Amino acid sequence: MDMNVKEPNIVVVGATGAVGREFLRILEERDFPAGEIRLLASSRSAGTRFKVRGEDLEVREASPNEFSGADIAFISVNSQLSAQLGPAAVEAGALVIDDSSCFRMDPDVPLVVPEVNGEDVKWHRGIISIPNCSTTPLVMVAHPLNRESAITRMVVSTYQSVSGAGAGAMEELRNQSRAVLEGQTVEPGNLPKQIAFNIFPHIDDFTANGYTFEEQKMLQETRKIMHIPHIPVSSTCVRVPVFGAHSAAVHLEFQGPISPERATELLSGMPGVKVVGGPGESSYPTPWEVAGTDDVYVGRIRRDISSDHGLAMWIVCDNLRKGAALNAIQIAEEVLRLNCLAPSQVAAPSRSV
Repeated sequence: MDMNVKEPNIVVVGATGAVGREFLRILEERDFPAGEIRLLASSRSAGTRFKVRGEDLEVREASPNEFSGADIAFISVNSQLSAQLGPAAVEAGALVIDDSSCFRMDPDVPLVVPEVNGEDVKWHRGIISIPNCSTTPLVMVAHPLNRESAITRMVVSTYQSVSGAGAGAMEELRNQSRAVLEGQTVEPGNLPKQIAFNIFPHIDDFTANGYTFEEQKMLQETRKIMHIPHIPVSSTCVRVPVFGAHSAAVHLEFQGPISPERATELLSGMPGVKVVGGPGESSYPTPWEVAGTDDVYVGRIRRDISSDHGLAMWIVCDNLRKGAALNAIQIAEEVLRLNCLAPSQVAAPSRSV
């Protein structure tokens, strides 16, 4: 792998999925300096054609033999498939940027949101992970506030769109909504409960402590990204009948006081974050307005009246863009900027999460 590659050859695994399609759009929007672009997906999608940067590309079936000559492999598939394809891509000489949960908590794999811990890409061993789409906006907002006064506790309730569960869940919402409006009874398919005109606090499987894996991810990933091994994080992750963009009600407690005005100032200066409205105003971000955009939007910043040193706020972020595809491309841009495409020989930082 050439450290001085100007236009790296890239492979996109999962190119026909919701994240993969968004990735290809953003690749063009940001004019990412790619040389050859190779598209891979499941056998069902093999043969599909996409026009990327004016070039007509055919999707091939993903297999461990498809990474020869690649410099960067963007992988957005399930964890089981990532576990097979990720090491194969590294063996072929590619840097893997992986969107699954497969490698996130591996101590030798950086888990990166570039605006928060971009320097962590320097110590990769061939794989860099993208955090869960509900974790990314949380750490984007928490990071500048934590630098002002250390966060001592986070309580988060998420309201997550069906796009986070894939294209099948989006179609399920469409079909169920139509059926319910016509007076028909519906049964869940891709999702555990009826999603049309309904919400449920159940994303991913439940663990022994009563939290779901989605909620556990927010705890573990936040600690790793922010380099705060013991920060308390409690979350409730809720699926809502929204097609795109995740929302969250966030309560943060700090060692010392931070006023809503100071928090607004800090968040307004954070790259990739936009503050919408002010205290008591009816202007605040919503999923409908935010879908298709790149920033993390924050509104309703106010004192938490249940805590002496607490703030409450509302955040919204497009989960397919900053929550996944955009973050992957930004990681690659950071790698190229820091000239660290090749695996590092430096020992990974020792951090208990």
